[in-house]
Amino acid sequence: MKFVKAYLLLSLFIIGYSATAFSQKQFNALLVTTTRGWHHESIHAGVLAIQQLGVKHNFKVDLLEDHNGFNDKTLGNYEVVIFLNTTGDIFNEQEQKSLEHFIQAGKGFMGIHSASDTEYDWAWYTKLVGRMFKSHPAIQSARLNILDASFPGLEGFANNKQWTDEWYEYSPDKIEGLKTILSVDESTYKPTSANAMGSFHPIAWYHHFDGGRSFYTNLGHMPSDFSDPTYLSHIAAGIIWAATGKK
Repeated sequence: MKFVKAYLLLSLFIIGYSATAFSQKQFNALLVTTTRGWHHESIHAGVLAIQQLGVKHNFKVDLLEDHNGFNDKTLGNYEVVIFLNTTGDIFNEQEQKSLEHFIQAGKGFMGIHSASDTEYDWAWYTKLVGRMFKSHPAIQSARLNILDASFPGLEGFANNKQWTDEWYEYSPDKIEGLKTILSVDESTYKPTSANAMGSFHPIAWYHHFDGGRSFYTNLGHMPSDFSDPTYLSHIAAGIIWAATGKK
């Protein structure tokens, strides 16, 4: 009888331990979709896709629903903050300080598409992103160039893959040391005449900044992007690097 009880207790312990181990996530991500300007149609598809990436790659995704919760205490539960097609001035001074403290603590930032069309007057944020949106032409198809094949998640863009998106034209670099991994060939589409960037038109980059990490990609205007395996691999690699510092 004692043997049976001991066996049952051991079995329950193993089951409980296995369930706990299985439930542990490799990191926690906070997803921000706030807009104070243009609201992208792709946001809904993006939220669902990033949640599914969390399931696939075993990280937790929480959606920011109450800005009162964007503070030092709450952010202490996360390793990466993802700005998904945010626009305009979305944070007050206290929230801005909390994001600064978060990055300074060695955490990560992931910016998708119009994250570069956000918080223009916050100088620290513009350096975090690296380059800021200026303008864009009509949505067009163009060819992409991989500039750093050592960064993961770019395999689907090989051989000058053609892609359709909203090609942002950016300000000069806000900070030195941006590591560009993907560019678009302006000769394969019609950029704006005023803000064309020429032979070097970056669309995805990463860098270390103020103690933490930042990854940004231009891609993500189209709702269809968020069901494309090539694109999903790209943003998954960016999220994982921003959260962990590992490629």
